[in-house]
Amino acid sequence: MKRIYLDNSATTPVDKRVLEAMKPFFSEMYGNASSLHKFGQEAKKNMEESREKIAEIINAKREEIVFTSGGTESDNLAIEGICFANKEKNHIITSNIEHHAVLHTCRWMEKQGFEVTYLPVDKYGLINPATLESEIKDNTGLVSIMFANNEIGTIEPIVEIGKICREKGVCFHTDAVQAFGKIPIDVNKYNIDLLSMSAHKVYGPKGVGALFVRNDINIEPIIHGGGHENEIRSGTENIAGIVGFGKAAEIAKKEMKKEAAREIKLRDKLIKGVLKIENSHLNGHPVKRLPNNTNFWFEFIEGESLVVWLDSKGIAASTGSACSSKSLEPSHVLLAIRLKHEQAHGSLRMTLGKENTKKDINYVLEVLPEIIEKLRKISPYKGKWK
Repeated sequence: MKRIYLDNSATTPVDKRVLEAMKPFFSEMYGNASSLHKFGQEAKKNMEESREKIAEIINAKREEIVFTSGGTESDNLAIEGICFANKEKNHIITSNIEHHAVLHTCRWMEKQGFEVTYLPVDKYGLINPATLESEIKDNTGLVSIMFANNEIGTIEPIVEIGKICREKGVCFHTDAVQAFGKIPIDVNKYNIDLLSMSAHKVYGPKGVGALFVRNDINIEPIIHGGGHENEIRSGTENIAGIVGFGKAAEIAKKEMKKEAAREIKLRDKLIKGVLKIENSHLNGHPVKRLPNNTNFWFEFIEGESLVVWLDSKGIAASTGSACSSKSLEPSHVLLAIRLKHEQAHGSLRMTLGKENTKKDINYVLEVLPEIIEKLRKISPYKGKWK
């Protein structure tokens, strides 16, 4: 059976070039980057070269990149680190469609005595910059708004957000895990102070990520130990993973423009074809969305059943976000864009990657209508919708 992977927002396969770059660091160049001998110096050199590659893709300085275990840790470090370093500024602003790594951290911060404002979004998933500006107070210490949504692909008005935060003197963090390596990012042009990244979303290995921390930002560590990563994130660095992340960033920088254009064509073909199915709807902004993201909801359909049927046809997709797809609760993102519970349960996310082709899209558009027709015939929602 032909296998088609359309869940690239959940994770991506490791690029063969990335794997080759990593291999020597498991058994040949295995030194600890904190050691003074040649093994350690070799590891340190390659780690710093990778740091430079990651900094270059977002127009940052090498010393502003802090390596972490992934996007979740980067989000936690950004939010907790800023808040605990500046406790008198005890007000946080975020949106109600953030990844759980941000939302759950903000809820935990509320238990620590911090105040959190959760901004609403419109039907496309966009926050209103004017609303953000109106919510900033004298004690606002952090604004955390994601660059692009992991479920519906909507790209937020980052330029306007950064401008407002800079003018108001408020620290601006963005979770760019889904945007990094897919669309251009310039932390200086966009007035970003902290930015979260993850390797496994850009054909790098799992278990490694990074946080951009602008040089003039004071941040409190949340992991304590030997003072690694400029005393911001202790723990022996994962050199093999970091080298893989650096190689993935280097490849993304070179291939991003061409690959994004290719994926947009496939994305738009998929969207156009799916919307020909009766009672189907697109989630997220029709234009301001990631090059590889499609997300739909289908009337009279239960999303988990749809994903299982697609898998039986060799197509890997998801309903809601991968991190919470086992939950029976509807996606908080889809509810935030004003879908009803039963509508949110009928969602399907298909996210493209470098290995997908036009033939893949044609195959999906061939089998999907048949699956939806079969599911609607046995749907418990049919006849009592709306």
